Amino acid sequence: MKLLIIGGTAFVGRALATEALAAGHTVTTFNRGRTGADVPGVEAVRGDRTAAADLAALVADRHWDAVVDTCGYVPRVVGASAAALSGHAGTYLFVSSVAAYLRKGPFDPLDGDETAPLHPCPADAGPDAGHYGMLKAGCERAVEELFTGRVHLLRPGAVVGPYEDTGLSAYWLRRFAGGGPVLAPGRPDAPLPLVDARDLARFALALAARGTEGGAWNVAGPRGLDYGAWLAACAAAAGGPQPVWVPDEFLLARGVRPWLDLPLWAPGASPERSVWGFSTERARAAGLVCRPAGETAADTWRWLEPLADVPQRPDQPAPALTRQAELSVLEAWSKEEGKQPQ
Repeated sequence: MKLLIIGGTAFVGRALATEALAAGHTVTTFNRGRTGADVPGVEAVRGDRTAAADLAALVADRHWDAVVDTCGYVPRVVGASAAALSGHAGTYLFVSSVAAYLRKGPFDPLDGDETAPLHPCPADAGPDAGHYGMLKAGCERAVEELFTGRVHLLRPGAVVGPYEDTGLSAYWLRRFAGGGPVLAPGRPDAPLPLVDARDLARFALALAARGTEGGAWNVAGPRGLDYGAWLAACAAAAGGPQPVWVPDEFLLARGVRPWLDLPLWAPGASPERSVWGFSTERARAAGLVCRPAGETAADTWRWLEPLADVPQRPDQPAPALTRQAELSVLEAWSKEEGKQPQ
């Protein structure tokens, strides 16, 4: 195939470019050239998707089998890209998120399949129209309304893997590498269907290549993966100790912030009540295949270990829990455990 990737140098976009080239596809990337180095073998076109002139120059006398939009966060901007590419690509794959589903709070349970309602955000919304999930929902509407052709809406949960720029696994890998004790939040059996960026990329390419019926696709990693298994994989990869699990209520009472201080922590999550309880059956039936969590953790650590600085998206700050604060909470929990009847 001839593919256009909007983005293509950081994390998911980089994984897409790498996997596409390995599969023998011809790849064009469109970006400003500010986030990272181009993947060797791509045709790199420099431009800003917010500039109408840059979009017009990109599409002039060109056609691709599919475009994959990996860095769309503002509906108005995504809509402009979708409109410009209509007639110049057969398929538009937009990387969205399960955060687009309507929920009252960020850690409320999420159940159902791709037909669940989305946040109410219009297709022409600007950057101040709401939070991340609301804007992703608006971006989806923009693509559906303004692109003429097949549309695939990929809704992953948390994405991890080499070149990660979200800190979701980098925090845990480096914490285990630094030695114990390591504070782990909530319950080890809380479901955590992470997806490796490379598996997400391969699934996107498979959808484009087969001309599969369009629509939305929930994407998650290995069946049955939970928080405990993921942290065990990180500990094994980085050579660290087993974690110390501390209950949600204890952490919240001490001001530890879900997700912002400890990545992937969703208070109240359990096998019966999961923030990640969305169905991925449609994607699995269409050929989604995910590698074991241990492979993802090991590959991510091989990439991460020699780096002095971890790549970090500006819109997603790095986990903020300091080592001193972590040890203070662990000490308090140890005293609390000692008071409990045996």
